[in-house]
Amino acid sequence: MSTVTEAIATPGALKRLADEGVSIWLDDLSRKRITSGSLAELVASGSAVGVTTNPSIFQAAIGSGEGYEEQLADLAVRGVTVDEAVRMMTTADVRAAADILRDVYDATDGRDGRVSIEVDPRLAHHTEASVAEAKQLAWLVDRPNVMIKVPATKAGLPAITEVIGLGISVNVTLIFSLERYREVMAAYLAGLEKARERGIDLSTIHSVASFFVSRVDSEIDKRLTVLGTDEALALKGRAALANARLAYEAYEEVFASGRWQALQEAGANRQRPLWASTGVKDPAYKDTLYVDELVAPGTVNTMPEATLNAVADHGEITGDTVTGGYGQARADLAAAERLGISYDEVVQQLEDEGVAKFEAAWQELLDAVATSLKSKGADAR
Repeated sequence: MSTVTEAIATPGALKRLADEGVSIWLDDLSRKRITSGSLAELVASGSAVGVTTNPSIFQAAIGSGEGYEEQLADLAVRGVTVDEAVRMMTTADVRAAADILRDVYDATDGRDGRVSIEVDPRLAHHTEASVAEAKQLAWLVDRPNVMIKVPATKAGLPAITEVIGLGISVNVTLIFSLERYREVMAAYLAGLEKARERGIDLSTIHSVASFFVSRVDSEIDKRLTVLGTDEALALKGRAALANARLAYEAYEEVFASGRWQALQEAGANRQRPLWASTGVKDPAYKDTLYVDELVAPGTVNTMPEATLNAVADHGEITGDTVTGGYGQARADLAAAERLGISYDEVVQQLEDEGVAKFEAAWQELLDAVATSLKSKGADAR
């Protein structure tokens, strides 16, 4: 694991980002990051005010076994199932991270200081099971600053409403399309209305909507490259920013509605847009592209460590780079559509791939833990 000294030593760009109303969350977690003091240093320096996890992050952390040896040995002796072992380890990490971030949570009235953990990705297309899993995770972590991640699949939408309606804070993940994002916001408002009917204090419920960025460019750029015309090549690197900017426009519209105003008067918090997948995948682009160009008030940007350090070192934070670009954003997406690149097809493909990637990472994690449990169980005998 790399160090975070760069981010701590030069917080200028990160501070400017925070001053513009962007909350910086770290898109990474591991036992070593917790026990080494790395996360605590990032939080103390103000470089990060939240943490997000996903199945791929846990697969990388726990799959290596580093830092988990003692707990794995204890779990093996107890003869727990593989699924139970994975949940015991992941929730332990999230609980510890939540404790590290508790002061931030208290200082921001619950807005930041959050740690997210995802429902089992194999449940992405099962509404009732996702709700049950979300309740179980909230109980297992048992910290007020946990956020349960629910994917924005068709089955996930009613699950989001129900989980919010129970008073549990939610990070909605794997959002790629503008239409689905509007459905996510509607699901959030419906959940708040349910919570209000149940007499739950709405001010205690927080939510973010994780709108994925770089993967949109990866897929559309690939199709533009195949076309190969000057017009097509000129559009490379524009679709992801256009999509995200139009998502923010939708956010502004929904949270200016009468339906929202009534909930706000009852104490509700806005569901903030969170820019996810902000690590640049094309080396031809500046490594801070999806941070510099997505600055807007009331947003969250969750960054892998390499991106966080890059922003601290040479990020160019020049103020709001979102709200003035709606017209150009529409033009960029329309230009790609005219070239035969179907927006609807791309975003559905990305959602399907996103769920599949997390399922695969989760299965790899289960397999690695199963091997470790078997080995340590044999050692114990």
